[in-house]
Amino acid sequence: MDALLAFLSYFGTAAALLAAFTAVYTRVTPYNEFALIRENNTAAAITLTGALLGFTFPLMAAIYFTHDLLEMVKWAVITGVVQLLVFGLLRRFAERIEQRCNASAILMAGVAVAIGLLNGICISE
Repeated sequence: MDALLAFLSYFGTAAALLAAFTAVYTRVTPYNEFALIRENNTAAAITLTGALLGFTFPLMAAIYFTHDLLEMVKWAVITGVVQLLVFGLLRRFAERIEQRCNASAILMAGVAVAIGLLNGICISE
């Protein structure tokens, strides 16, 4: 029963953090990802997926390495800010997302995932 409670605690907290990051990220970008995705804009789906994965990898690492909910939340905030900074650095490509430019989207997503992987492996107790 303890394992189930731990799972529910970590999963619930992680899901809430992912939802919060998604809400913040989609407000920081100059376009509405969900509206573009509804219009079948693949570039918008690619960039959003990259950002979500770039946020989730360090979250996963924080759970694995720290075994502590508060540490997970702390690292989620840190890595969320890093993902927003990454978007800021790549912002010049953002206008191309609305123009359905998949090359720019793949670059943005790839950088977000790469930074997320680096963030995740740098997390320690």
